[in-house]
Amino acid sequence: MTRTDTPTAWDERSALTTLLDYARDTARAKCEGVTPERARSAPLPGSPLMTLSGLINHLRWVEYYWFEVVFLGGEDEGPWTEEDPDREMRIAVDVPLADLLADYEAQTARYRELVAAHELDAVAERPIRDGRHPNLRWILLHLVEETSRHNGHLDLLRELADGTTGV
Repeated sequence: MTRTDTPTAWDERSALTTLLDYARDTARAKCEGVTPERARSAPLPGSPLMTLSGLINHLRWVEYYWFEVVFLGGEDEGPWTEEDPDREMRIAVDVPLADLLADYEAQTARYRELVAAHELDAVAERPIRDGRHPNLRWILLHLVEETSRHNGHLDLLRELADGTTGV
């Protein structure tokens, strides 16, 4: 996998989409070569849902929520419930990591097309918690932040799993 954080052009759209793809690619790279057992292990006693598999599934569902539910206004068919708001992380340990990564890659390909088809100023169909409707630009920035933050978690989990660092 070749990752780059340098856009092919210096316009805002190129910068945002390149950085989001870089963060996505980094998340996938942090999982390369990990064993199935280690992908499902939760080494942090205070965070029993914090696994490599759980974080990849979480990233997949976070993008679903922001693009499908908030931006497009679709029904929320995510795995979470009021009783189990972190269910996407819990159920991930029952799915092979390779399948989670393939689903994440297929979904991000769809969202690249969605982003390319809309202006950055396009406003989301659904409001966020404060009642405002974010634009696509803000959603992209938010996803860069969210994915990058979880890449830090993936760094730690991978090092604890098998000593791999520097990905």
